[in-house]
Amino acid sequence: QVQLVESGGGLVQAGGSLRLSCVASGRTFSGYTMAWFRQAPGKEREFVAAIRWDGGRTVYADSVKGRFTISRDNAKNTVYLQMNSLKPEDTAVYYCAARASIVIVTTTRYDYWGQGTQVTVSS
Repeated sequence: QVQLVESGGGLVQAGGSLRLSCVASGRTFSGYTMAWFRQAPGKEREFVAAIRWDGGRTVYADSVKGRFTISRDNAKNTVYLQMNSLKPEDTAVYYCAARASIVIVTTTRYDYWGQGTQVTVSS
């Protein structure tokens, strides 16, 4: 079992930045593919970014490419999402997810999920 706790959300003006963190506890963190998803009101949960267990490969949704950066620190059992040049359409609840596989997928086929952290971008 893996427990995931997100933090770092908040209210920011368009063009601003936020860094989300997700701390994992339970099983060995380093063996998991980690990802961030988001869900806006009335919309389906969508993929944002993912990172391989060793940090050697990352995948991004087209909508955030060049603005967001995913990274991880296996020694701290933590994955980060640096979000720059934020837009109002980035407003959503952001979820951290873990997958017990080295294969990165962009669907919601992840084994563990956090409770989410709200990100609100004002125009």
